Amino acid sequence: MTDLFPERGEILVSAQDLKLVLQVERNLELLGYDFTETHYENGLPVTQTSNHTDHCFYHGRVRGHADSWVALSTCFGMRGLIVLNSNDTYYLEPIGGQEVLHHTFYRTEDLPVKTGTCGHSHQTGHISLFSVNRIFAFSQVGSMHLYVRLDLIASWRFFMSLQYRKQNKDLDKTKMRIMEIANYVDKFYRELNIRVPLIGLEVWTEHDQCIINEEPNSTLWSFLQWRQKLKSRKKHDNAQLLTGVIFKGTTIGMAPLEGMCSHENSGGINVDHSELPIGAAATMAHEIGHNFGMGHDHEGCCVEATADQGGCVMAAATGHPFPKVFSRCSKKDLDNYFQKGGGMCLFNMPNMKDLVGGKRCGNGFVEEGEECDCGEPEECTNDCCHPSNCTLKVDAQCAHGVCCEDCKLKQAGTMCRGAAGACDLPEYCTGGSPYCPSNVYLLDGSSCQHGRAYCYNGMCLTHEQQCLQLWGYGAQPAHDACFQDVNAAGNAFGNCGKDSHGNYVKCEKIDAKCGKIQCHSAAKKPKGTNAVSIDTTIRTDGIEVKCRGTYVYSTQDGQGDLPDPGLVMTGTKCGEGKVCKDRRCQNASFTELHTCIARCHGHGVCNSNGNCHCNRGWAPPFCEKPGLGGSLDSGPVQYDSEFTFSFQYFITRLFFPGLKPAISMLVETFQEQI
Repeated sequence: MTDLFPERGEILVSAQDLKLVLQVERNLELLGYDFTETHYENGLPVTQTSNHTDHCFYHGRVRGHADSWVALSTCFGMRGLIVLNSNDTYYLEPIGGQEVLHHTFYRTEDLPVKTGTCGHSHQTGHISLFSVNRIFAFSQVGSMHLYVRLDLIASWRFFMSLQYRKQNKDLDKTKMRIMEIANYVDKFYRELNIRVPLIGLEVWTEHDQCIINEEPNSTLWSFLQWRQKLKSRKKHDNAQLLTGVIFKGTTIGMAPLEGMCSHENSGGINVDHSELPIGAAATMAHEIGHNFGMGHDHEGCCVEATADQGGCVMAAATGHPFPKVFSRCSKKDLDNYFQKGGGMCLFNMPNMKDLVGGKRCGNGFVEEGEECDCGEPEECTNDCCHPSNCTLKVDAQCAHGVCCEDCKLKQAGTMCRGAAGACDLPEYCTGGSPYCPSNVYLLDGSSCQHGRAYCYNGMCLTHEQQCLQLWGYGAQPAHDACFQDVNAAGNAFGNCGKDSHGNYVKCEKIDAKCGKIQCHSAAKKPKGTNAVSIDTTIRTDGIEVKCRGTYVYSTQDGQGDLPDPGLVMTGTKCGEGKVCKDRRCQNASFTELHTCIARCHGHGVCNSNGNCHCNRGWAPPFCEKPGLGGSLDSGPVQYDSEFTFSFQYFITRLFFPGLKPAISMLVETFQEQI
């Protein structure tokens, strides 16, 4: 713990008749252990590694306010958001040119607009830090399950921006602003049991590394292509661009729907449109939401906050005050996305060495040398752990993890993570660890939907699925001729996306099934409040065929932050051995899959680590010997007792060939259980 930025503490905020005590602790999960900072000199990236164990970003709550939360920084005075309840939210920041003890404190509805002016008077108060060594009960974050390893990129215009003179050409202050934005984003997602640690920060100090212009669509795709190069030097789950460029219309951000974890689409672009970092953070949380499969909230979705309170994060348009909560519709979209097999890269237990803040018994993280950690003694509710020294209680085998129950390790073979969708694989407790094995799924290119599709990033993407998503129950893909005729037009209703100038691109015949999705549906209109149907009748083989496409128009106050949802998704099968990529039907390289499958002896499939996942009755690693199934990565498989009994006898008889009648009977039982 440092004196400059204490690990935890209390802050007194006094303004006129209002007095608040903020109970805060340093956000230990904000920066990863492998966090790097990159800038450019003489055209080359310069990367520095820093553990930042003494960073100045905090999360917390307000004493006496059960529904409150706080996200602030103490880097240069106190700056941040204070949420008391759904009605009362305040922003705190230092007064320029004054001592750091003098701050401005105002309601978020009075936040300055883009030019930095504000039409409301501000309350000026005095704040002080005290009782640094005393802290009250905080909810533990150690039970969080999903981690998005985020890389934030600041464009040259962001770095050079005159709009925010305090950081103009100042690399250190630019970095601090980016970290503050990341701290807010992480706080927004904590309510969804998702943490967003920042593992990379890059500032384009000389010039932009990809095309950034007023056309958001071309900027997005240019950035996503650059991101693929970034992955070779910096591993991450998601990358977001911050820019000072003002896009056409009212767009302040854009991101592909369901792009999370995808090699091509896991990212987005965001305009730093407000003088205060909370503005860009709200936009970024929204765009990451699209990557998570969250659509825009329609009427009646957001009951968690009124428009005057900021509304919800996934509203089509945002303003002052900025949104802070996710709607029930967003949570449903997120759940549906995971059920389909989305977000496969996020389910693994993070290595505690990847989290900074220093080792300490009582911080809620089981670190090297600890058997357990349930937080401080006054907040520990774990019956298996001694909070004073982080050791297990007498006779306890474990204290944490889904493979731990009543202080005992669950039996080897107990399923701890079921398959999510057609392209996922289950994992099982090992009997020696309280934690579920790392998540694995079918290797890209594996067949799904009875050969009609390929697995891609753990998801089975089909034209059928996308028609159902757009039109609802009963929808089916239209005749191939619909794709070819309509998408050859190269207009808003039929195209293969847009070029770098924002113009629609005509589809070549071979790429037609990678352009606008064409469906058959009895529904009156597509799902969504701002979607309309584009119905076209064509004649093929002497028969009239109706083709139904979609056009999503931007409302007057909409952000237009989604690429056309009516376009076929990347990774969708468009021919034998071919998938949609960059709006073209391209040959897919399944070399790794073919090599792996050859090792599985026809008795298994290949997982995302390139290992065989054996069918029931065959043993890993190569599925050529009798066994229970599974893989080296999944943990040992356990089936029902009837199967286990039969299989054990089958193995016994296998090595005692004199018992032929028993073998015949038990093989039949074995086959019926598969």
